[in-house]
Amino acid sequence: MRFGREGSIFYAQWKGPEAEDFGMLGLAVRFVINVGALWFAQLIIRGFDIDSLAALIVGAAIFGTVNAFLKPIVAMLSCALTCATLGLFALIINTLMLALTAWIAGLFDLAFQVDGFWAAFLGALVISLTSTILSTWADRSILRPARRNVLDDW
Repeated sequence: MRFGREGSIFYAQWKGPEAEDFGMLGLAVRFVINVGALWFAQLIIRGFDIDSLAALIVGAAIFGTVNAFLKPIVAMLSCALTCATLGLFALIINTLMLALTAWIAGLFDLAFQVDGFWAAFLGALVISLTSTILSTWADRSILRPARRNVLDDW
């Protein structure tokens, strides 16, 4: 989302992803953000445990893959339900993606465990908030440091 001003008119404009989002740097930054968000969530949520660095890194790769390929399909199929609940169903989708990640990690005997719905729900909520904060910071200071925000001029 980009905000601006022309004369006395304020506007908001949505812009799609930039080219640097899809390069190796963008991919590496998003992966590190996922690792950090998963680590922070397992640190503060009881019932969400990742017992080794290898499980954290492979779990982040699984989580990123699940979110990249399955989450858009599930979100599209449940669009009406998400709108009817004013977006709250998106939290349930995130919960399902985290639970699916834990299940897939269990198939590979990784120490990546989510014990129940509430641990998955709270873990998904913490991961979403943490990754949003870290992505905003990374976008401004790593991926696009030369770009200035229009609101900084006011």
